Amino acid sequence: MAHRSGFVCIIGNPNVGKSTLMNALVGEKLSIVTAKAQTTRHRIMGIVNGDDWQIVYSDTPGILKPSYRLQQNMMNFVDGAIGDADIVLYVTDTVEKPDKNADYVEKLSRIECPVIVVVNKIDISDQPRVVELLKYWQEKLPAATVIPASAQERFNLDSILDAVVARLPECPPWFDKDAFTDRNLRFFASEIIREKILLNYKEEIPYCCEVGIESFKEGAERYDIGAVIYVMRESQKGIVIGRQGAALKKVGTQARIDMEDFFQKKVFLQIYVKVDPDWRESKRELRKFGYED
Repeated sequence: MAHRSGFVCIIGNPNVGKSTLMNALVGEKLSIVTAKAQTTRHRIMGIVNGDDWQIVYSDTPGILKPSYRLQQNMMNFVDGAIGDADIVLYVTDTVEKPDKNADYVEKLSRIECPVIVVVNKIDISDQPRVVELLKYWQEKLPAATVIPASAQERFNLDSILDAVVARLPECPPWFDKDAFTDRNLRFFASEIIREKILLNYKEEIPYCCEVGIESFKEGAERYDIGAVIYVMRESQKGIVIGRQGAALKKVGTQARIDMEDFFQKKVFLQIYVKVDPDWRESKRELRKFGYED
């Protein structure tokens, strides 16, 4: 039997469960997950292998109308992933209005590759609502395959996997069969810290922060990691650090615990906070953080 391999782009509006779905499909926590919009900023690949197939999933930022350069670059990641896709996995849920960002849905009706619509979060809805949404999406995208699911409860993931594998083109594997992502350890260290920022701070603080890994030393017994949280204003620096450093210490402790679980090795983590007023708009700064080519 010929080998099948392909790129599967996961797109959708913020907070519909794209990252939770990819983590569930890949079997590893590659994308950070919070209840806040714009949790995912990068395009993150997760690789799943079978004996005669390989799926390269791409988790992408939630679709939005950009307000600054960082957000525009995030949407460029979405467009780039769609352009590379052999299959598009469009994730919606039982909570959002189906016509949200209708222009992207219109794009899906015109692309040539197969489209699979996943109606997520059916565990927090009722059967009449789910049936209504399945009918809506089948009428909206008649060429698509529509699948109800709950990524959180891992319900119907096999149906999604079967639908993807059946639509993969014949192709040799794109990556080694033992690979599970295209990202390095430094990237995951920065994302783990950013997840803790999203979970521990309110209002605009998480959206004004970026994390840079200044040093990453891999020792036999532990990883020594030096990180910097960049904020846009001096007042935000004070909030991130907190009284007597308590807030930053909490973030650092939570991040270290998660890193040790992810890397399966002891971690010594140091975090500093610096002010960089232009990081969301500066091409040079965005390139340093991986948002510019």
